[in-house]
Order: sequence, then structure tokens, then C-alpha cells
Amino acid sequence: MSRVTVIGAGMAGCEAAWAIAQAGIPVTLCEMKPQKMSPAHHSPDFAELVCSNSLKASRVDSAAGLLKEEMRRLGSLLVPCAEECAVEAGGALAVDRHKFSALVTEKIRSHANITVSEGEVTAIPEGDVVIATGPLTSDGLHAPIAELTGKSLYFYDAAAPIVTGESISMDRAFYASRYGKGDGDYINCPMDKEEYHAFYEALISAETAPLHAFEQDALRVYEGCMPVEVLAKRGEDAIRYGMLKPVGLTDPHTGRRPYAVLQLRRENREGTMWNLVGFQTNLKWGEQKRVFSMIPGLEHAEFVRYGVMHRNSFLDSPKLLNPDYSLRTEPRIRFAGQMTGVEGYMESAGSGILAGLNTVRAIRGEEPLILPRETMLGALTAYITDPYTVNLQPMGANMGILPMLDAKFRGKDGKQRKYQAYADRALAALDAAMTAD
Repeated sequence: MSRVTVIGAGMAGCEAAWAIAQAGIPVTLCEMKPQKMSPAHHSPDFAELVCSNSLKASRVDSAAGLLKEEMRRLGSLLVPCAEECAVEAGGALAVDRHKFSALVTEKIRSHANITVSEGEVTAIPEGDVVIATGPLTSDGLHAPIAELTGKSLYFYDAAAPIVTGESISMDRAFYASRYGKGDGDYINCPMDKEEYHAFYEALISAETAPLHAFEQDALRVYEGCMPVEVLAKRGEDAIRYGMLKPVGLTDPHTGRRPYAVLQLRRENREGTMWNLVGFQTNLKWGEQKRVFSMIPGLEHAEFVRYGVMHRNSFLDSPKLLNPDYSLRTEPRIRFAGQMTGVEGYMESAGSGILAGLNTVRAIRGEEPLILPRETMLGALTAYITDPYTVNLQPMGANMGILPMLDAKFRGKDGKQRKYQAYADRALAALDAAMTAD
């Protein structure tokens, strides 16, 4: 029987190796630790949590909880391990990070179909391969991946926030393109002079998130990731002549050109998510919510992704990957984890499950498992592999990427009932797909 190589024993790599091994197919899991460590890793164990020990909400009527329930139904290794190592964290699933990694490592190393190979991989092996080396892929492997993908790699994650379309107030915002070009492709949030100055003062005084030393070095040499708050500190009008310039636009509510304008660009074809153009930022997430909600039209905005700026090598997946996570130009190779453009511990792990299951199917000559868009994993996969996506921003689980519901949910508990309806629909769709399979 053919042996599959999985490169990287992080969250995604462990799930991929487990899914393949559970199907009775032998796996070689390659991990460069402990012989070589990335700047962010310190433990020799697998599935190391390098930042928070929280795996986010447990409730199935939340995006994170729904994701974990879908993973459980698909045979996840990490979800039950996390539950076994859980610590008190209110409604979240948080773990003792050392016990969690140790448990995952023990289960991987003791599996009869998994052989662990230690040491840095510097060339892509022959045969079926799953590459899950994460955002800090070593230089030795980064080069062959870049060559394989035609250098369609992003080397730094400088991403702007994304909000849901239904949460934008069109009482102040309006559709238009500059100088009337296009079909009103942007949503524009206009500011008068007083609103702009209040926003500006809040922006330049907001608290920023710390960067690791290796991220600061990358930021200094990366020309395209100037944080909006850094540009703003260069002068009161710096952003008004930059990403907030009002030229070529007339506010239909007033008949005048605004003093400043934030433009929102469609993030997906359905228009359920919109990107704050030019607003890559290193502000803390709470500060982003506070400051950006001061912009007219975004007073009640629901942020499905906050802006981030950190070292993060990831693929231009819409150009490169099929929905089964295989490389279009060389389908024997699959990618999983943050390299694909999913963001978050469990999102990475979920992509690993799908890459593993689809590797098994390819070996057996079966059709790939493409989950419905109504599921959280299916929606994440569709987002990162949609060929119509331009300038991919890494995406975590959120209700905004799911197809909208027909029903409207009003009242005090409307949001909770809506999210429960999303979860019910997702799990029914997943169960139907698994039954049909």
C-alpha cells in the first residue's frame, strides 16, 4: 500500500496524519522539531499552541462551536483531546497547553500506521503529500514551495478588518465608485469635518498590539503593510489624502462631496462580507471595534475578522488550490492549515481533516469530499478556493461566510436564534453529505 507523507506536526498536520492513518493507510509524519525550532515554537511536542490556550467558544450556536462540532463528526483527533485537557474558561474551550500537546503527541506516536520522521524537510517528496508547515515555514522548505506554486505566496499578513454586509447602516453609507466608474461597486462611509477629527484623534491614541521581534524585522522591510494608525500619525490629513480621500464621490444624502470617505470593498460575490479598504492595522481587537465603529455607517458593524499584521506565509489559494485542498497543477500534493488562508487553531485543524480525508479518497479512486457551503468547514473551503477572490485575506470561522438565511430574526434574542438556525442548517447539511457519501 502507498505511504503518504505529511509535513508538519502542528494542528493541521496532526489531523491530516490521523485521518489518513485511521483509514488504514501508512503515514510518515515529518516534523523538524526538536532539531530545529521556528522563532515562535519552544516545545518538542506536536500541536503546540504558540499564542492563546483558548480554542474559542464551545456553544454550537457560535461559529467556533459549530466548527468544532463539524470536526467531531468528521473524526477529529484534536477536539476530544482538547476536551480531555480542558481548563475552566467560561463558555470557551480552553486547554492546559502542555497537557494538550503531550496528549496529541502520545496518540500520534502510538498509532500503528504513523511513523514520525524528525528533521527539516528541504524538498517535496514523491507520492501523495500533505504540506501543513504553517505560517512560519522554514526557509529550507519555503523555497521549493515557492518554486512549486510559481511564487504565489504572501510573506506577510497585513489584513484589513471585514464586516458583515447586513450590519452596515445605509442610512449614512451609499453605493458608488469614484467618478461614477463601474456599477457602484463600493459602499462608501462619508465623514464630515467634525466626525473625521473625532475619528482621527481616537485612531492615533488607540492601543496597538505587540509584535514579536522577528515580526518587527519583517514589517520594516515589507512596503505594503503600513498600518493605518502609523500613517495617521504622520499628519492630520495623511489618511484623508490616502485611503480616506473623498475625491470623485458625492454623498447622495447631502448632495455634497464628503470631507473624508471610507470605502468598503466586497469580500465575496454574495456581498455578505465587506473589507475596510486600506485599513490594515495593528490595533488591538477591542480598539478596532471601538474606533472603527465611530465611522458613519459602521456604528453597529459586526466584525467577522479584525485587522491583523504578523509574519504569515500563506498561499494565493484561490489561484492554486482545488476545493479538496489539492494543488491544481500537481494534485498529488495537498496543503492544509494556515498556509491555505484559514486562520485560527481549529480552522487549521479542520482543513487538515479535509486534506487527509481527500488524500484517502484520491488513493482509493473515489470522488473528493466537498462539504456544502452551508457548513462552516465547507464555507471556509469555498472562501479560500474561490477563483473569483482577489487579494485573499486569511479567514477564520464566522457566521458571515455562510450563505444567508431566508428568515429574518428580530427581537431581543434575534441574533441568538439566527445563529442557532445557522448551526441547525449546517449540521443537517453535514449529516446529509456524510450519509450520501
